[in-house]
Amino acid sequence: MTKRPIFASLLLLSSALVAPAALAQDTGAPAPDAPPVTTEAPATDDAAAQDDEQGDVSIPGGADQEIVVTGRFTPNIVRATPEVVSVLSSADIARTGEGDISGSLQRVTGLSVVGGGFVYVRGLGDRYSLALLNGSPLPSPEPLKRVVPLDIFPSNVIDSTLVQKSYSANFPGEFGGGVINLTTKAIPREPFITFSGGIGWDSETTNQLGYTYYGSDTDGTGFDDGSRDVPSLLKAAFASGKPILEGADFSQEDLEFIQMELVNSDTTLLQQNDHIPINWSAGITGGTTIPFADGELGIIATAGISNKWRTRDTLQQTSLNQDLSGDPQTSYNRVITDNRIVVNALLGFGLEIGEHKLRWTNLFIRDTLKQARLGLGTDANQVGRDIMKQDTAWYERQLINTQFVGEFHFDQLKVDLRGAYANSQREAPYERGFTYVRTNLPTAQDPTGNKFVNDLGGNRGDATIAFSDLNEDLWSGGVDLSYELAPQITATVGYAYSDTSRTAVRRAFQFRASGLPVPVTQLRPDYLLSDASIQLYDITLVETSAQDGTAAFDAGLTTHAGYAQLQAEIVSGMNVNVGVRYEDGKQTVVPIDLFGTGGSAIAATNIKNDYWLPAVTLTWEVAPDMQLRLNAANTIARPQFRELIAQIYQDPESNRQFRGNPSLADSELWNSELRYEWYFAKDQRFTAAGFFKKIENPIEAYTSLSTDSIANTSFANAPKALLYGGEVEVQKYFALDKLSDSAFWASRRLVLIGNYTYTKSEIQVGAGDTTVINGVVQDASNFFFDGAPLTGQSDHLVNVQIGLEDQDNLSQQTLLLTYASPRVTSRGPSGQPDIREKPGISLDFVARQGISLLDKEIELKFEARNLTGRNYEEVQQAGDNRIFLNRYKLGRTFSLSASLKF
Repeated sequence: MTKRPIFASLLLLSSALVAPAALAQDTGAPAPDAPPVTTEAPATDDAAAQDDEQGDVSIPGGADQEIVVTGRFTPNIVRATPEVVSVLSSADIARTGEGDISGSLQRVTGLSVVGGGFVYVRGLGDRYSLALLNGSPLPSPEPLKRVVPLDIFPSNVIDSTLVQKSYSANFPGEFGGGVINLTTKAIPREPFITFSGGIGWDSETTNQLGYTYYGSDTDGTGFDDGSRDVPSLLKAAFASGKPILEGADFSQEDLEFIQMELVNSDTTLLQQNDHIPINWSAGITGGTTIPFADGELGIIATAGISNKWRTRDTLQQTSLNQDLSGDPQTSYNRVITDNRIVVNALLGFGLEIGEHKLRWTNLFIRDTLKQARLGLGTDANQVGRDIMKQDTAWYERQLINTQFVGEFHFDQLKVDLRGAYANSQREAPYERGFTYVRTNLPTAQDPTGNKFVNDLGGNRGDATIAFSDLNEDLWSGGVDLSYELAPQITATVGYAYSDTSRTAVRRAFQFRASGLPVPVTQLRPDYLLSDASIQLYDITLVETSAQDGTAAFDAGLTTHAGYAQLQAEIVSGMNVNVGVRYEDGKQTVVPIDLFGTGGSAIAATNIKNDYWLPAVTLTWEVAPDMQLRLNAANTIARPQFRELIAQIYQDPESNRQFRGNPSLADSELWNSELRYEWYFAKDQRFTAAGFFKKIENPIEAYTSLSTDSIANTSFANAPKALLYGGEVEVQKYFALDKLSDSAFWASRRLVLIGNYTYTKSEIQVGAGDTTVINGVVQDASNFFFDGAPLTGQSDHLVNVQIGLEDQDNLSQQTLLLTYASPRVTSRGPSGQPDIREKPGISLDFVARQGISLLDKEIELKFEARNLTGRNYEEVQQAGDNRIFLNRYKLGRTFSLSASLKF
């Protein structure tokens, strides 16, 4: 078996941060396409104890020869890279105790996590960031996004995470805020197997009132047992190419038979649960290494499952008045219970033969959300009536990824090859909705006024059902050639290709009837749509899927890119990383003519552009432990697929409807940054940076109200925007052995990690500026206020970690504080104030303790989250008038877990 000294592993990690497609399963932080860092020979072990120590190493070279190598050892990996990066190692991830990788990333300087695991870098939305897995791009299972949500990645499959904030030409051009590169678990150097499990409690959910529905026998695994499969008659109707309604090749009898297959009371009947179960998780990880004459083969595998519940008692309102005065147009109190099940598996192989490495990694993630909602409220369009809404849904998100990487070293030449295939899917069968209406007082004309009724499509109630399906395939590959022209000069050229194709379909229906007897209108949902009711009262099924071609669409994005990059030491202590990337991209979104009408009212979107994207980073070592970095670059951001299709989509997280705009255009960014770094001790640092970005045609969300007072969010290009700010980070350790002679303090230290980011952004709207909405040129000032901030941008981000840890044994106790100031989630409708989210302060506590039992390693972990008991608020405010788009309590959560390693 190959043995590596510690300093060699550190140098390998620093090289992998910029090496082309270095999966670095044994390095911990890769990045694709970049040239390797030119590292000098490592110093002796004594020198390794000092940061940036210089020394001579004598190596026997024969009977009468001795080779002397002078080198510099730099254990601060972040410092050794040619770009501005942050690295979350496996130890950093473990310290935060987060169950998914997005939770860990919110601790990184300048990063915040917004709704459903989407990472915002320096106030720029997820559209301006790039997510990679082992250096390869990822598809998204989200209808509204092309960026994969990072909360679907359990922390047990991720070994480390690199965040690069300054652009270099080796990365794809869609790099406005930064790149987030996830590295999967490392190939082991010795056999092991670890079992883990945990339980959790939520103060707002566990053992509290919530709602659910039966579904199927296997719902707890995240896999349906077939109960939610599209019934045979409906499947045949889908295949007919005809809208499913009477008169379009379907008789009333046909529709009745289809409806009776859809009765499926297991997905219809909402059930009250006064004792929502606890959260739980379980996992197993194992690996081994097989040595042979010239190298070794490593194998690692992991599998896990988590089952969590969350209940939100929400207030959701809308207003039609510009100053938000008077009673809300709509106001609903909804109780929403989510049961989220995440199943994951990873299988990796690594083959090392001499200086050559081959990696094959396979990842499976399935993220299922079972949702039940019950709401009671009022609508100004129905004065004097109470309205009750019931919804049940099942959302399946799945990601399968397989990727291969080869790294070959031939003296000064390094060749890197990579290829990957990834598939993501999202299915939402049996999305059901029922609306019941009650007049507040009975009258002679309406003796049932004190009861909720549903007349199926009259003026008192309705019932809907929908089936949606999304499939996305992503093929990617590339090759990079790096050549060491001189000891301090490396040139790299590379080519990258990616091809993404997505198909999405949503078929929506409404149940309708006329003249239902009053007793029937009072039936609960499964009886209201029972076989008997359907046949006795001629209940019919009407397809409400958009017939203008937006019920389904095909989308694709194909990019070809080539780049050249030079990394060199200009003079002693001054390095430059300069390059240029040429990227050609073709993006299409084509409505599918489901019903053979021969055309669509919505035109296809076809965006074809090519860009030259230069980037330069200058690093100047002003002192042995201090350096300055200056970066400037051009990057782009493309519209996301779902934003380009005028199809209604209901987001289960925000309970809001979204609709795309086919007229969106690419955004172009100019980025610059000046950064000071002081590495005053091993793994300890102080950094300060200022950054500036200018954005042409930024894509912003705006909200409008439909005729039935439903808030719809859409997208438009603002004319211009500026973003600027600064950030400060400190990481410091204090040895505590001087506090006492007690052995308890001998190896313990105090950990202080803190960062603060200030960001300011301004949308610029001048006289005569326009934007295009669905092909119509409109005055930009109708949608954007001059000087308004970009959506998703918080002025202030603060992260503090205060911990006590043992350097010799596993024992950590950490307090983690996070604060984000209010941020805009969408522009307000019709001149109203913007919609703002108030994240507030969150305080967490994580304790990890290792113990040995029967010569086995056991890790115990306790987590306490949201100790401040903060609430979630998404609000509009004009003076003293406030409208809550979404408000609910976030529960305090407590969990206990253990892992056993053999």
